Amino acid sequence: MESYTSDSSDSDSAAKTLDLTYLQLNEEVLDEHVVSTTNPEHVETLLLHHNRLYRLPESIARFSNLVTLDLSSCGLHRVPDFIGGLTQLVSFSAKNNNLDNESLPKSLDTLPNLKELNLSGNRLTHFPEQVLDVPWLRYLYLGGNQIREIPHDIWKIQRLQLLAIGGNGLTEVPSTLGQLISLQVLNLSDNNLESLPRSIANLKHLKTLLLHKNRLKTLPTEIITLRCLIELSLRDNPLVVRFVSDMTHDPPSLKESAARVVKTLEIPYRKEDLPRTLIDYLNSGHRCVNFRCQGVFFNNRVEHVKFVDFCGKYRLPLLQYLCSSKCIEPRERDAEAVSGAMLRKVLLG
Repeated sequence: MESYTSDSSDSDSAAKTLDLTYLQLNEEVLDEHVVSTTNPEHVETLLLHHNRLYRLPESIARFSNLVTLDLSSCGLHRVPDFIGGLTQLVSFSAKNNNLDNESLPKSLDTLPNLKELNLSGNRLTHFPEQVLDVPWLRYLYLGGNQIREIPHDIWKIQRLQLLAIGGNGLTEVPSTLGQLISLQVLNLSDNNLESLPRSIANLKHLKTLLLHKNRLKTLPTEIITLRCLIELSLRDNPLVVRFVSDMTHDPPSLKESAARVVKTLEIPYRKEDLPRTLIDYLNSGHRCVNFRCQGVFFNNRVEHVKFVDFCGKYRLPLLQYLCSSKCIEPRERDAEAVSGAMLRKVLLG
């Protein structure tokens, strides 16, 4: 079994890496092998992915100086607490197993050097709270679980640079996520999000924001201040569907048409001359956002996507409301932007 090591030509590197992947090992065979391993304290990388390790033998703790431990796709039902004794661990992957929240170790906060944690493709139903106390965590992968919400205490992982939590059941994002000022990659794709908090604009170092396959109808306008953002994925959202589909507009009712005339021409009226319901209706009017129009609308409006310049790189679609389809400004420049490669990447990437 000692022959299953790294393919590296560097003998020192090979001695520090124990590669036991794809060997169909079960816990008994692995335990025998680990016990027979000479100088386990010299091993820094232990690769065990794609085996049959439904239970992890405690003899793994003999590899006291492990830096990387990969237990992916092993059918694991539990990660024992002795993992917390591997104090040199920097990267730990247990993706694509059968782990739920109760089967995760409570001792993750005892791993002072842990920078990368991958628990994607498991059976987690809520965000693992013990992760919030891992001091040096940089990369956190939780995609493909059944997590319903991100805790408000997410701000505690101040050094986090990557958060991948796509493919879950998220319906909202807490505003405290905006306090993760070191974040560079945020994957929220394939959830049930209908909106994002304005605090997302505080992520000044964010380079990649993946939002595809959600229920987003609009985006916070503050997002245009993210000057480092180079990848924004929005496909399969109502926001994009509305953009690519034909615009439809129902004509206003006779009541609204009359109210529009009153408000647009500033025809005076007194409270004692009209029923209270009509007074309230007239006071509920909204001004058209087209500065050339300054018209009014009440119930019937045109929902239109306007492309706002995104730091000179491409145009970002944002929802606005108009009083009439005639209020849409000429879109020659917008049409040109739509055909640009950068915009296609934003909408469809």
